[in-house]
Amino acid sequence: MADTNTNSSAGRKPIRVWVDGCFDMMHFGHANALRQARAMGDYLVVGVHSDAEVESNKGPCVMKEDERYAAVAACKWVDQVVKDAPYVTTLEMLDTYDIDFVVHGDDITTAADGTDCYQLVKDAGRYKECRRTVGISTTELVGRMLLVSRDHHIRGPRSGKSPIQGVDETAVADFSQGSRAAGGMIGIAHYLSTSKKIIQFSSGRDPKPGDRVVYVDGAFDLFHTGHIEFFKKARELGDYLLVGVHDDQAVNSVKGGNFPVMNLQERVLGVLQCRYVDEVIIGAPYSVTKDVLEDVYHVDAVVHGASDQPLDIDGTDPYALPKTKGIYHEVQHPRLDLTTTAIIERIIENRHVYIARQARKAKKALAEAEAEQREKELKAALHV
Repeated sequence: MADTNTNSSAGRKPIRVWVDGCFDMMHFGHANALRQARAMGDYLVVGVHSDAEVESNKGPCVMKEDERYAAVAACKWVDQVVKDAPYVTTLEMLDTYDIDFVVHGDDITTAADGTDCYQLVKDAGRYKECRRTVGISTTELVGRMLLVSRDHHIRGPRSGKSPIQGVDETAVADFSQGSRAAGGMIGIAHYLSTSKKIIQFSSGRDPKPGDRVVYVDGAFDLFHTGHIEFFKKARELGDYLLVGVHDDQAVNSVKGGNFPVMNLQERVLGVLQCRYVDEVIIGAPYSVTKDVLEDVYHVDAVVHGASDQPLDIDGTDPYALPKTKGIYHEVQHPRLDLTTTAIIERIIENRHVYIARQARKAKKALAEAEAEQREKELKAALHV
């Protein structure tokens, strides 16, 4: 169930809203659309397309369908997930789930044959739009990985390290040339976060008296189901989950290369949309300090995943203090195999496939933009 308060009033039928999509590399832009859709009704049903449906209409996904289903289900504004939803939204599907209307971003999405995926529900008067989040998309994130760029980082002193930790440097050496050769369509967008957006994503809840506060920290780059499963396990050790998100300089100094793929503001929003998270420390120190344990809230437990943890830039153990205090815990979870590096490796291993995908999506986006402009002109003409 979504973590937001219901908008329904006593005596009326709850408004059921439908959103569907691929939700590949589920990011805060997706979450913001779901937040807006949930605010339009009382119950949000999200249809997620299967790998086969996406492949035939859009191209290959980076994340597998079970990973995409789990990522959407972990969003705090989602009440129900429908797996293997059709790529073209049908009235029959809406009636099956007793849906009042569909919500989609203010852009046109087309199927493989070029038709508007939402034309049927538009014609039936069961369609509403929300504002698309500018500056973030799955295509943008794949582009950053193909270009091995750090232009999206929040500015600060940079590390001189060049290789991406855990990835063969020779495998990515020509990505910048190769990506641009595919059509010059891969650029780096800059998402501009605001205090309002952070407030919209925040729970606004403090720990209750007697609550056990659990602290976890990390980069949480390309927020994925490995992070979600970790948060879920950490949350089980207490009542309130406080998450420290390291800044770009700290992450890059330790991991090198173009890490993090997403900047601090983007990563914070990705963490905040997760239903298991209560609060975030923005730009938390890489090593857990006395301030972290006492100044925000009194932390009862510090939790880390059962995997290798790089030392701080000065060679010290970042968890030395909580270990000394006896509050350090390690947890196992079922997706220890899924890491940010593993996602990047998927892109690298299928480099030519994703370069072709980017080119196809750029061409498709141009056609959709033209169709969107024609639709706006038609609407304007009808209102004259």
